[in-house]
Amino acid sequence: METVLDARAIQELLPHRYPFLLVDRIVELVPKERIVGIKQVTTNEPFFQGHFPGAPVMPGVLIIEALAQCGALLVLREIENHAEKLPFFSGIKEARFRRPVTPGDTLILEVTALRVGTRVQRMRGEAKVNGELAAEAEIMSVIVEREENK
Repeated sequence: METVLDARAIQELLPHRYPFLLVDRIVELVPKERIVGIKQVTTNEPFFQGHFPGAPVMPGVLIIEALAQCGALLVLREIENHAEKLPFFSGIKEARFRRPVTPGDTLILEVTALRVGTRVQRMRGEAKVNGELAAEAEIMSVIVEREENK
């Protein structure tokens, strides 16, 4: 898969940083419509220390967060002054978890825009491993001014 946005480009758009940046690269992008990201799940992820020792599983909430970060990338790319904005979760609907995500998995994060506005976004996300659905949800977010810009 060809890289559309690498780690450096992602960090120019998203405010997230290690250990909470959960998107490694973007491999597909149709502006204002669809984005596909990759998260290489490694045994070194900090959450595996406690979730669960001896049987590591990526927390479902972090899979949804990875989808939300992809959605934020889709939106922030279109905002001229994106460095002055922050994407905040505002809702999650119909989240379902279908299979565990474990160290060594490549998580494919597919997010499709349902509504993209200047402030409020609604998207549908699916996270897959080897073509098998791991998690899905409808994600809502709001884009706000960073406090230091007010």
